[in-house]
Amino acid sequence: MTESSQKISQRQMYSVLIGASLMLTMSMGMRQSFGLFVLPVTQDIGVSVADFTLALALQNIIWGATQPLTGAVADKFGVRTITLLGSILFAAGLAVTMVATGPVMLIVGMGVLIGLAMSCVSLSLALAASAKVVSVARRSVTLGAVSSAGSIGSFLAAPLAQGLIVSQGWHIAMVSFLILCVFMLPGAYFAGAGDGKAARPLPGAMDRDAGLSLKSALHEAAHHKGFVTMAIAFFVCGLQLVFITTHLPAYLDLCGQSPSLSATALATIGGFNAIGCYVLGWMGGKLPKQYLLGSVYILRSLFIVVYFSSAPTPTSTVVFAAAMGMLWLGTAPLVSGLIAHIFGLRYMATLSGIAFFSHQAGSFVGAWGGGLIFDAMGNYDMAWEIGVAIGLSAGIAQMFMQTQPTTRMAAAAA
Repeated sequence: MTESSQKISQRQMYSVLIGASLMLTMSMGMRQSFGLFVLPVTQDIGVSVADFTLALALQNIIWGATQPLTGAVADKFGVRTITLLGSILFAAGLAVTMVATGPVMLIVGMGVLIGLAMSCVSLSLALAASAKVVSVARRSVTLGAVSSAGSIGSFLAAPLAQGLIVSQGWHIAMVSFLILCVFMLPGAYFAGAGDGKAARPLPGAMDRDAGLSLKSALHEAAHHKGFVTMAIAFFVCGLQLVFITTHLPAYLDLCGQSPSLSATALATIGGFNAIGCYVLGWMGGKLPKQYLLGSVYILRSLFIVVYFSSAPTPTSTVVFAAAMGMLWLGTAPLVSGLIAHIFGLRYMATLSGIAFFSHQAGSFVGAWGGGLIFDAMGNYDMAWEIGVAIGLSAGIAQMFMQTQPTTRMAAAAA
């Protein structure tokens, strides 16, 4: 590689990593703050908690169902067009939600449009783009650092939204999110800086993927027991996280806590997740990723038991949020790292999208199922008990997943 080519690659690398981080800061920050709108929106337009959480549940399942498709398009044609489209769809979804007068418009705005947007501007594409511009040795810690940007967003967006909801109303809080979408656009543009003819992958990075078709990649994934196990366990990750972001504000209100505590908890999750993502990404470069993933699911479940077993206080809520934040999005760089290790980089966005569909199926259950249980029973006891039971089971299964690379990858490494 010439000196000029090396400079081009370095410039592309920093453009992609900074762009992906900014895009995640905006998109994940807003998405993880939607639970703050449950009570003000339902009280203002006269819909039930289950109606609102159905919109959030559909957002997650649409996000998951379309993620493999947007990943496949990005793998074939590049990231930039998809991420820019997602930024525009996100803004459109917020605008429709602002003028909603009933559950149908909530579903269109918060559910369909933002669900489609998230499949374009969230972790799967950001991490796939980032993985292709760094060396194998730096990949895990880099993916952890980029993932942490998504949590910094909730550290900023949650207090912003809660402050405006209290002082100006939820409509003005949505306007502030529209402004954040403007900042998302340059991030979405630069996340695709590795696209096109100017892109120069690191030497040998794509050699093992030469000639691999999408059909062959999907066949490899479907017949790899470790990938199937990891994808199923990822269901639990989505269920636990979305249950907390969607229902923690309503749970705290039910227990007589101040609405500001919800924003504090979500911001604390975001702040500590920035640390947790980086730490888990760094650890993923030194320890078996499947053990780290399994430990995350088990520890989350144990923290949920401790927190929900007694009445919440401001102190216990902040401690719980900090503990969960350390274990929040750190699963994403570990899953992406395992996919790259097992299958290579060529169809990483597509395969990450397939695994993420399982994650979002869990998110659907966590969001809507929690709302249904609350409407039927008036409390969240059964919801968190179910989440703990399947969390422990998934953690154990994850630790024993098969991690051997495919025959193709093993032959290329020989």
